[in-house]
Amino acid sequence: MAYPQVVKIFATTQEPDFDSPWQARTPSSSTGSGVIIGSHQILTGAHVVANATFLQIQKISDPDKLVARLVAVCHDCDLALLTVDDHDLTADMEPAVIGDLPDLRDKVSVVGFPVGGEEISITEGVVSRLEVQRYSHSQRHLLAVTVDAAINEGNSGGPVFKDGKVAGIAFQKLRAADNIGELVPAPMIEHFLAGIDKGKRPDVPGLGIAAQNLENPQLRRRVGLADDESGVLVTTIEYGGSAWGALQHGDALLHIDGHRIANNGTIRYRDRYRTRYDAVLGEHYVGDRIDVELLRDGKHQTVELELQPMINLVPRAMYDRAPTYFVYGGLVFQLLTRDFLTTWDKWWNKAPKEFLNYYYIGTRTPEHNEVVILTHILADEINVGYEHLYNEGITSVNGHTPRDMHDFVRAVEAAGDVVELRTTTDGVIVLDRAAVREANERILHRYHITHDRSPDLDEPTRKPRLAAR
Repeated sequence: MAYPQVVKIFATTQEPDFDSPWQARTPSSSTGSGVIIGSHQILTGAHVVANATFLQIQKISDPDKLVARLVAVCHDCDLALLTVDDHDLTADMEPAVIGDLPDLRDKVSVVGFPVGGEEISITEGVVSRLEVQRYSHSQRHLLAVTVDAAINEGNSGGPVFKDGKVAGIAFQKLRAADNIGELVPAPMIEHFLAGIDKGKRPDVPGLGIAAQNLENPQLRRRVGLADDESGVLVTTIEYGGSAWGALQHGDALLHIDGHRIANNGTIRYRDRYRTRYDAVLGEHYVGDRIDVELLRDGKHQTVELELQPMINLVPRAMYDRAPTYFVYGGLVFQLLTRDFLTTWDKWWNKAPKEFLNYYYIGTRTPEHNEVVILTHILADEINVGYEHLYNEGITSVNGHTPRDMHDFVRAVEAAGDVVELRTTTDGVIVLDRAAVREANERILHRYHITHDRSPDLDEPTRKPRLAAR
């Protein structure tokens, strides 16, 4: 039997509801594919098991399903490892072996269980591109392999074989082209699995900077680069990221982790392919240290960075966790996240422009780590007249600018007799604290809300949120 290591994965998932953050959506079922890589181990895509409440796998050779559980997941690079307890998956076969990074024009086989059938599907193709791509599951830009082979719904999460070894895990297809799919490459799989063995945090680190290419000769001269030098110009540094406190605005980044950065922001990866300079981060774990060479005020320096998770003022896609919310006087406050933005159809065009501005160009600072927004007004006599102020950011609580959601809640609960909130359109909301205490219970009961806040806001102590996991 061809490819007996390939399995079908059955997932029951329950996603959070960002329109009503105190509840979850109706459970749903889906299928995906995976590959057996050990006696109790199945490798698949993180998107196959995201927000899963129950998992099963089915081998080609056995009609019975086996209950599986999640061992580790990296949503950044869209990989997950499952296990099946008390059952040797390799009793009748050899596990699949992880291969190496394929070359251009290499022939590969995409194997999985597409939706609409029970039999295994095999599509052939060739490797057409190796470069950094945007992973739709995490919105991260990481190394990917592009193949001209179909990756259909249900195939995703399944293996792609080259010469009998796993060259990658299928994770997405290009919507603008026919029969073009993308793979998480074998080196990233090996790195993910090695990190599990070492007990490393599964996130892929981020530099936490924005940079501008230095292709313009006048700009290079202004920065001070010699004719034989190249790099990128640091324009933004995110608070709490890898570069915070180490790099400065206006630095010219010349080398990263031993790789020379070209003026177009690329490096020669593994001495084989030219791709974005931050592709090297896929080979490191959070907490690793790397050297960067830079030019600052005309002087060359080598700076060591301790790698941190990727952070953004507006968190990108989040999985396996509930939304953060706070209900006060019938006003529903949430964190601005990409998940909340997606509650709008064609959100990149229809969501409030203020929110989109935070998403695309907002930067974390020590004074502003998160964006607190007012998303709903649950109608009650205490909030009459404030109905028009929903879907706005909160700029102050009694004159204090909240740093993050926890700081916002603390400021509200530490207020005296009156809570005065200001919004980004200069709206003013004034609430009497005694009246709110009396109204909260009836409002929660009226709208069938069991708690006035999400569980994470009950934590007595909390480290700053650095990244969605």
